[in-house]
Amino acid sequence: MSDQFWLSTAQIAVISPYFPRSRGKPRVDDRRVLSEIIHVIRNGLRWRDAPAIYGPSKTLYNRYVRWTRMGVFKRIFADLAAQAGEPERIMIDSSHLKAHRTSASLLQKKGAPAGSVAPKAD
Repeated sequence: MSDQFWLSTAQIAVISPYFPRSRGKPRVDDRRVLSEIIHVIRNGLRWRDAPAIYGPSKTLYNRYVRWTRMGVFKRIFADLAAQAGEPERIMIDSSHLKAHRTSASLLQKKGAPAGSVAPKAD
């Protein structure tokens, strides 16, 4: 399939020092599992909707959760970003959340402290 994503051997070699050591039973292929984790996140898929070519979705999910809790991905991203140096551009995201129209008026009521949503008792 042309829509599959695979990390190259060189890419795996760069990030493999960050992988935790395997204890007991050897891990399944890191390249296959990490390629699928990236594929699922990039495409906004559910774990169970992952293509079968990457392996069981339970394996992908368990690895993602376990490594996220251990901070593996955080260390990989932080170190790769630090190696890149100063960016030429910095972009600001313009996304926002809409609030209900009455939410702004709660802070404007007399006697209500900032951040309080409780109505003033008479």
